[in-house]
Amino acid sequence: MPPPATRRALLDAAGAPLDTGGLGALTLREVGARAGVSRSAPYRHFADKGTPPDATGHLCLAGGRRRSGEPAADTEAAPEKPLRQALLTLMQVARSRPHLYRLMFATPVADPAEAIQAAERAQNQFLTVVSRVADPADARRYGGLLLAAAHGLSDLDLSGHLTADKWNADAEELIDTLIGLLPGTP
Repeated sequence: MPPPATRRALLDAAGAPLDTGGLGALTLREVGARAGVSRSAPYRHFADKGTPPDATGHLCLAGGRRRSGEPAADTEAAPEKPLRQALLTLMQVARSRPHLYRLMFATPVADPAEAIQAAERAQNQFLTVVSRVADPADARRYGGLLLAAAHGLSDLDLSGHLTADKWNADAEELIDTLIGLLPGTP
């Protein structure tokens, strides 16, 4: 495999041990075996043990739409629909892949430059979606509020404290309520 293809195969292979065993199961040896590469290949692509987890989280934030389910902006839909989908997708990643979800928002162990670039790209995509609902001048403020709320809802959901019986609404209804509070939403 050419080097970029090998790196991508290694990153793709990192998902299974992360999902089943958490960060502790994510070793270069395990990832290399799952990717079907030589034992030394992972060490040529990652500077240290901390890099595969960092890179896996970055992949989800940066071009890993297929992994995170992050929707592309739909210019034909009602402006709230892509925003709702983005927030619900984030919550779905938290539910279905909690270790990956935590990793996506963790401080990188290795060189943070790649993480910063990935996070900036993901943030800009999200802010584009937010600015279709709220005044673009306020997109960062509302974007931060929306992400913080989605993270909080995800944490409550993962801990079992977000039940419809308790709050008279489920996570999806609370996201709808939150979006409905934004100025300019119907």
